[in-house]
Amino acid sequence: MVQIIETIDVHVPIDVAYNQWTQFESFPEFLDEVESIRQIDDTHNRWIVKVGGATREFDAEITEQHPDERVAWKSVGGDTEHAGVVTFHKIEDLTTRVTVQIDWEPEGLLEKVGALVGAGSHAVKKDLKNFKEFMEKRGAETGAWRGDVKA
Repeated sequence: MVQIIETIDVHVPIDVAYNQWTQFESFPEFLDEVESIRQIDDTHNRWIVKVGGATREFDAEITEQHPDERVAWKSVGGDTEHAGVVTFHKIEDLTTRVTVQIDWEPEGLLEKVGALVGAGSHAVKKDLKNFKEFMEKRGAETGAWRGDVKA
């Protein structure tokens, strides 16, 4: 199992950063490898990602979610096995620290080599920079879901 932990400070209020992270269908706008996400219900969505030329499809289940604090998920079925959590920390009124932790199981030679050279960590770091740019340019979220999902 490979673990990735990356953090970035985003210059928007914590509720704005959190609210945007609940808008899964907007992820292709700032996550490079995400082709599409379809929200199935409050706690399930269908992902299509393209990594290293290979297309992967999987469902994700939100396993815990608390407004302005955290969103945790795990993959269920599909082409990939992983779980993760994103947490939100108020640094100042207009600055939020976003931390992403992903645990994943590389499959096949290409993914195993990529894991060894830190490709996953590099990709998450780039995606967080894209999220920061997306949020700071917009200054507001595209929507919000403020529901609570108990662990």
